Amino acid sequence: QVQLVESGGGSVQAGGSLRLSCAASGSNFRITTMGWYRQAPGNQRELVATITSGGSTSYAVSVKGRFTISRDNAKNTLYLQMNSLKPEDTAVYYCNADGPPQWVNKWGSWGPGAQVTVSA
Repeated sequence: QVQLVESGGGSVQAGGSLRLSCAASGSNFRITTMGWYRQAPGNQRELVATITSGGSTSYAVSVKGRFTISRDNAKNTLYLQMNSLKPEDTAVYYCNADGPPQWVNKWGSWGPGAQVTVSA
């Protein structure tokens, strides 16, 4: 099982920016479609951005145009650049593979997450 560790969270004012990183162990990272997820208090975890091994990206409507997902396969690292942050972006952010939930849970061990807090 791939180990995942997120970093780069913090507290910012609305309109600010943050960049999250996710370090992954193992060689499967480079061939796997990866995603950034987030979970706000009282809500289910939701997928906000994905990137294929070849670099094709997709985004949830709520973050499209503001967030950019990228990856460095040589460093086994996934990134999420978040601009024009809004209070509703406040959540714990996680990385993992993108796919059926049972498969994702087996592929990667959910890390501690990165807390992002956006104040009005």
